[in-house]
Amino acid sequence: MTSSPSAVVRLPGSFDVQRLEAELEAVGTSQFKAQRTFDRSRVTAATTVDWRVLPLRSPGGDPERTDPGGPGTVEYADTPWIRETPYMASILDSLPTTLRTARLMVLAPGAEVDEHRDYPYGPGAGWVRLHVPILTNDRAASVIDGQKQQWQPGTFWYGDFSLPHSVYNRGTTNRVHLVVDCYVNRALLDLFPEEFRNDIRWTEVLLNPDVVPLSSEDLDACTGRVGVPAAFLQGDGPEALIAGGAPDLPAQLRRDGDRLLLDVEGADAIALVHVGGGLFRTAGWTTERTVHIHPVDGGLTAGFRVRYGSRVAEETRRGDSRIPTAVA
Repeated sequence: MTSSPSAVVRLPGSFDVQRLEAELEAVGTSQFKAQRTFDRSRVTAATTVDWRVLPLRSPGGDPERTDPGGPGTVEYADTPWIRETPYMASILDSLPTTLRTARLMVLAPGAEVDEHRDYPYGPGAGWVRLHVPILTNDRAASVIDGQKQQWQPGTFWYGDFSLPHSVYNRGTTNRVHLVVDCYVNRALLDLFPEEFRNDIRWTEVLLNPDVVPLSSEDLDACTGRVGVPAAFLQGDGPEALIAGGAPDLPAQLRRDGDRLLLDVEGADAIALVHVGGGLFRTAGWTTERTVHIHPVDGGLTAGFRVRYGSRVAEETRRGDSRIPTAVA
């Protein structure tokens, strides 16, 4: 199998390896904690692989969160660790987009991560994953879409991790990368080589929209009880939403001060972020997953939409009476 041209891209620029190594030594790898993932609205158990993380940015700036985050009640913020890594912070600040997570990730000697896909990732999902290698050895590598990658310290890379990939460290020293998840916008894509940009089908790209605040009256009009398609919360693609099968989950759209929450029975609450025209993305996520709310007499309609590039599915539900504003 050969890699497609856009599966792996070296980005312009290089970084000072000595400064990167000095900051890594300053924080100390003993502070790193086991990698976790995020699945179906909750953080999963720690991995059994010796794959550890120190978050420089995380959901809500929580220094204990080693997962990449997902739909929830908070956006992403710097953790206290970023004060210990000013050079790495300057690299993050130089990226012309909103950042999701930034994590120092250590793969210990002898550790291997089996082939898997990270979904949803890539321009079609509205965010991409970038790597700055800091430490490596000649027996450590990633394999992306069948192609072995041995990125050297101080270089800057994009990989399409929605494709099958694995990683291993068969050497005797740690492999450490700074791994950054970024929302996609035009300025970020302008960093990519011209060949990559020329190959992009722009109809397949989800660009990160600005937040559009709503008045108190408009927020009140978006509250009510409504059924939520189960597949909307499950992290699968548009096809799963269309397939349906599982019964709707009872939920409430309610105000919490100056924001709107989606409270689904049996799941954690999710904050909704208005991006215009009654369209809301979920906090901590892109417009890959949105709720389109239309107030109507006596209630509302809510369109639950899942999109990956130009593939779109939407299920509309009718809600009933409005729910009073929560006490902030």
